[in-house]
Parts: sequence; C-alpha cells; structure tokens
Amino acid sequence: MSRFSKTYSDRVAKLRVPMGFLLLAAFVIFAQPTLRSVLWGVPLGGMGLWLRGWAAGHLEKNQRLVESGPYAWVRNPLYVGSLITALGLAVGAKRPLLAWLFFLVFYLVYLPVVHLEEQHLRKLFPAFEEYATRVRMFRPLYPENPPDRPFRWELYFKNEEYKAALAFLVAAVFLFWKAASAI
Repeated sequence: MSRFSKTYSDRVAKLRVPMGFLLLAAFVIFAQPTLRSVLWGVPLGGMGLWLRGWAAGHLEKNQRLVESGPYAWVRNPLYVGSLITALGLAVGAKRPLLAWLFFLVFYLVYLPVVHLEEQHLRKLFPAFEEYATRVRMFRPLYPENPPDRPFRWELYFKNEEYKAALAFLVAAVFLFWKAASAI
C-alpha cells in the first residue's frame, strides 16, 4: 500500500514542523518576486488556502469519517490545498527552485505521514476502506452522491485553520513588500 516503511513514516512525522521552518527560511532567503509574479502567485496560493479552509469546516478529527465537502472529491483536501498554496507562493516568489523544494518535502515528509494517517483512519472507521475505493487520495473525482453536510465555521476555528490563513497573509504581504522594494 505504501512505498514508505512504517519506521521511516514515524520518523519523518516528527519532522513536519521543523521542515516547515526550514521551508520558511528558504522562502524568505530565495524569493525574488516581481509585481507580476506576485499577482499570479498570490491568487493561486489563495485557491489552495480556500480549499484548506473548506476542508477544515467539514473535518471532525477522530469523531466521524468525513465524506462531505471537499472530502467527497478527494481524501486529503488539506494536503492538496497545502500543495496548491505552496505552488502559489513559489510562483509569487518567482523561484522554480522553491517549487521543487516544496514538492520534495511533500514527497519525502508529508506523503509518508498521509499513509500513516490513512492507516489510522482504517482502524478507527471500518467504512474507510469503501470510502477509499470511491475517492482518490489526491486527484479529485466528481462525486456521484456527495453527503449533504454544510460547512461549519466552528469546525474551521476548532481545527485552527485561521493560522494557515494568517501565515499565508504574512507570506503574501512579504512578497508584495519585496517586489515593491525591487522597483
């Protein structure tokens, strides 16, 4: 099922936060934005942030198997949203190197964690196996009969998704500032 061993996945799970700080440092050091790159990258990153927010407003961690909202389309919308956000920031920073670095970290650190999380969900929710046959891990499929559960702001805040929004806002302001400084 996973191309990563459990031992490797367990080890890299502990690296998610430190790796985030390393990526932040690389972003600050290597970003060379222009106004044009920022005007392309920030909206793209904003779409990823919107997807993350939509997912957070449906997610009831360890309470129930979530199949509504973006979870009807893809099993891991928070990670897909993070990838889109990172790509947008790399475009805004006008540095393909950053995009490659973000994808490398996603592949080596986050993908093994996704597999661990899915193993956990399989144990916690017997219906997960059937859900996994209907909904792809990362590539969206149009859902035939998506569950009709509304987005809930209390879940958005409980899942602390506002922190991602604030971090994105800071990154966007940084890009605009750095682009304006170069003019």
